[in-house]
Amino acid sequence: MVDFAGYALPARYRGIIVEHQQARNAAALFDVSHMGQIRICGPRAIEAIESLVPGDIAGLAKGRMRYTQLTNENGGILDDLIVTRLDGDDVMVIVNAACKTADVEYMGSVAEAFGCQLSIDDGAALLALQGPAAETALAAVVPGAQGLMFMEADAFQWEGAPVWISRSGYTGEDGFEISLPAEQAKKFAEELLANEAVDLSGLGARDSLRLEAGLCLYGHDIDTTTTPVEAGLTWSIGKRRRQKGGFPGADAIRQQLQNGVSRRRVGLRPEGRAPAREGMEIQACNGEIIGTITSGGFGPSVGGPIAMGYVTTSEAAAGNTVLLILRGRPTMAEVAKLPFITPQYKR
Repeated sequence: MVDFAGYALPARYRGIIVEHQQARNAAALFDVSHMGQIRICGPRAIEAIESLVPGDIAGLAKGRMRYTQLTNENGGILDDLIVTRLDGDDVMVIVNAACKTADVEYMGSVAEAFGCQLSIDDGAALLALQGPAAETALAAVVPGAQGLMFMEADAFQWEGAPVWISRSGYTGEDGFEISLPAEQAKKFAEELLANEAVDLSGLGARDSLRLEAGLCLYGHDIDTTTTPVEAGLTWSIGKRRRQKGGFPGADAIRQQLQNGVSRRRVGLRPEGRAPAREGMEIQACNGEIIGTITSGGFGPSVGGPIAMGYVTTSEAAAGNTVLLILRGRPTMAEVAKLPFITPQYKR
């Protein structure tokens, strides 16, 4: 068990590689109840959330989800989050644990200005079931859940309790998130774990899975010093939002979209077996410092070390050779196209 943003969370149960392969080959169950589950309700809730994020939330149908970011006036990222449209203009927002208090205060003040109400559901647990066997395992417990498509959510019942299920994930695999009353979570988890295809996985495997999937971790690969454009997240900015703006940092982000950026997030495949770690220096082959590693480790499904980091745009092309300074010694690495694995989302 380790401290994570003030929560006691499992780093591992049986071993990170075993738990990683559990998600890739069968189904892994993660407890992610530390994340914030927020609702913004009111006739102007869509306006309120779109004043904070560059994602096209108004374009969502009921039950559809969108990945986006909270941005500041410079286009920097305050947090990344998932927004789901509920009835009318009401929305659900899932935020990172480390940013939860600041997000609630910030979004709450904006929601109030739009005449909306913000509430955080501290009485709900959140479980994530990820992997190729997740659909079958969950459908055996909650019939009908298999009908959800990628980035879609809906309400279900389980033993008389309300259960909110979404189909997305942080691993690159097909999977689901299940929000339910905290007092029911242990029994629900045990029922899933009774399936021989399901086993528990912890934070260590969650990190290696998301790294292979090329997904950003807030506070490491993205923060207030990085913009969605630099981070390679321009796909999450809707066409209408690019044209009209209306979110913090819109001018800066649109200028970057038009004129380009000086650095970009890239994948990296170091030579040898030694993993690259966050904070390590990246150099061009001539010794010029061109960037820094933001996430790194061993990729069990890739079979070797992998990393992500920011490098100058001129050095960011896939296939380019760079040097990583590992323990003071230069190690060759190849700039790699992200993600490192082929996602298995059910579209």
